[in-house]
Amino acid sequence: MIMWKAIITWDIKPGHEQNYFAYVVREYLPGINQLGLEVTDAWITVYGNQPQVLLGAVVPSLEQARQILHSNTWEQLNHDLSSYVEDMQVKFAPHKGGFQF
Repeated sequence: MIMWKAIITWDIKPGHEQNYFAYVVREYLPGINQLGLEVTDAWITVYGNQPQVLLGAVVPSLEQARQILHSNTWEQLNHDLSSYVEDMQVKFAPHKGGFQF
């Protein structure tokens, strides 16, 4: 069975860092975990022209990934996150292990 990896990227809105970190730790990460996404890695871009944050999470099947993407909970979590971030992108790819972009 092929595992699938969600690759979620965004930039933190200037001036929202403190509220962003509080929301991500208290609400977003536990919320996506409850949906069935297992967070595997998180990266911060320190230098260069790439998204500021990259979050990786795996899910057992493409069907489950589709169910998550169409759930009201997913929509609400990302709507709330949008108060603190911009340029958010989500993609799913076959999980290869290690860093994926």
